[in-house]
Amino acid sequence: MLVFLEDILWWLVLIGVMVMIHELGHFLAARYFDVKVEAFSFGFGPRLFGFRRGETDYRVSLILFGGYVKMAGEQFQEITGAPQTESHGAPDSDNEGIANRFEGTINDPRSLPAKPRWQRLIIAFAGPFMNMVLAVAVLTGLFMVKYQKVSDADMEAVIGHVVPDSPAAKAGIQDGDRIVRLDKQWSPKWDDIEMKEFYSAYRPMRLTIERAGRRFDTTVTPILSERYGVGYAGWDARGQVQLGGIEPSYPAEKAGLKKGDIIVAVEGQPIHSPTKFQELIKNSGGKPITIEVLRGGEHHSVIIQPVWAKLDGPPHWMIGVAPQPKLDIITTKLSFPDALNESLRQNSKDALMIGQVVKGMVERRMSTKNLTGPIGLGQLAGQEARQGASTFFMLMSMVSLNLAIFNLLPIPIMDGGTILMLLVEMVMQRDLSLNVKEAVFKVGFVCIMVILAFAIFNDISKILPQG
Repeated sequence: MLVFLEDILWWLVLIGVMVMIHELGHFLAARYFDVKVEAFSFGFGPRLFGFRRGETDYRVSLILFGGYVKMAGEQFQEITGAPQTESHGAPDSDNEGIANRFEGTINDPRSLPAKPRWQRLIIAFAGPFMNMVLAVAVLTGLFMVKYQKVSDADMEAVIGHVVPDSPAAKAGIQDGDRIVRLDKQWSPKWDDIEMKEFYSAYRPMRLTIERAGRRFDTTVTPILSERYGVGYAGWDARGQVQLGGIEPSYPAEKAGLKKGDIIVAVEGQPIHSPTKFQELIKNSGGKPITIEVLRGGEHHSVIIQPVWAKLDGPPHWMIGVAPQPKLDIITTKLSFPDALNESLRQNSKDALMIGQVVKGMVERRMSTKNLTGPIGLGQLAGQEARQGASTFFMLMSMVSLNLAIFNLLPIPIMDGGTILMLLVEMVMQRDLSLNVKEAVFKVGFVCIMVILAFAIFNDISKILPQG
């Protein structure tokens, strides 16, 4: 229960910062162009509490997932709402009422529709832009305090293990091979290869492989991983493997294995890959196996009998450990110019990855399982916060960048949809009809609700036990 409450708290912190920064962009741009701002809300729906300063109502609303800045004449329902009546006359017809209300917003020089389209475009873009600024600023500040980098030796593109019958195995790649070229890039690092694999399901990766001093070309076409919904080639990087976690009451704990132990060999076979280690355990058939580990510079050998159990995914033979690569992390501090350059580099790389993921989903080469909703984001926020401030700030930067890119997608009702309609009107040199705008607004609202509902479904499906 305590963990659940912590997750909610950190989710509110994360979303609160994202929403406030995003809406602050719209707010400042609107104020700069003298647009009347009627409300600045954290959350949607009924107003819970807040205060009024000047002409703006600063409020917290019931549904905390998101927020908005309400500008005079901005929300379409204000233009297309029920026609007004006057005590001295009959009510207008629907069309006359709509026209009168729309004309009223145009005649108000401080309403959003009364402003030039280029100003409205800047106001719409200001929200995502502020999220981009936040993403860069957070990493820049973090890197000036603590910058961590994996050593070059751990990033070398040497194959530690190839899964049998995987795309890599079918391409003739073997343990110990070195990837010297990835498509047109020479001497790639493992993060380059992993990113390419991540969004290249059903797309060929052209490689040059070096083996025993000789080179040859081959092509690996990753498949779509059913479990993770991303590209999967079936290889691991070569390096040391350590135990990242020990399950209580499982054979590994009973045999004396500890978190941080370096796995040297299983049944005499050297271990250079977490996947190789897991394969040997799963294929043991439940027979006792000998595991050699390195702890504090001393070698230890234990005999463990796997059990048939289920922790994550279908049941299999296991000993209750979580193997992971042992990386040599270099920690230092960067000057402001270097921190800014590194932040821009990482954010550019992450933006490319997000764009490729969105493109992959549209092309159905990547699974929509990658969508994370408020539940998953809350769990992730809590997990990262418990690991430390640096990991939480890294998450904040990534979420802020995601929010910026998502808002710029040409989805009606989102900032990107607004920008697209304004660009269309600039080309046409006239406004789109009210009927078209109303239809676009409704379609956009339905799209957003469907995406949100599907993301929540993904979150719940990840929490429920897997068969």
